[in-house]
Amino acid sequence: MREVGFSDLDDSKSLLNDWQLTGFAHADQQALENFVRRTGAPAIAVSFFDSDVGFIDALTPDGTRWKGLLNRETAEGYGIPMEHFPVESSVAGALAWAVAADLTPDEELVQQTLTASAVFAEDLADELLAALGISGAR
Repeated sequence: MREVGFSDLDDSKSLLNDWQLTGFAHADQQALENFVRRTGAPAIAVSFFDSDVGFIDALTPDGTRWKGLLNRETAEGYGIPMEHFPVESSVAGALAWAVAADLTPDEELVQQTLTASAVFAEDLADELLAALGISGAR
């Protein structure tokens, strides 16, 4: 991950079906694209703003990509423009990404997670991974 632009990495946690969960403090602008290109595997990155808001970016090797936002109510309080993260587009993108990543997403849980509020956005990220079909994140 360092070689493709991620820095200050935490230890990786192995999840089911060969997924890995790794915390990082910073990612270069092209880090996700570089990682997917190098590994040939789908990936999802969530960048957190002070544990209050999560910015989601996910990509598969075939180019299926989606972006989303966690903790919308808190994000709105920070002045983050909600029109850049429409819920319907985020849900549709998340479902298409999950299917392209050979996962079995739960549409209702994806919708709930992308519209939920929590004290810590990291908790919503764990819920989102489970909703997308990535088992073992919680």
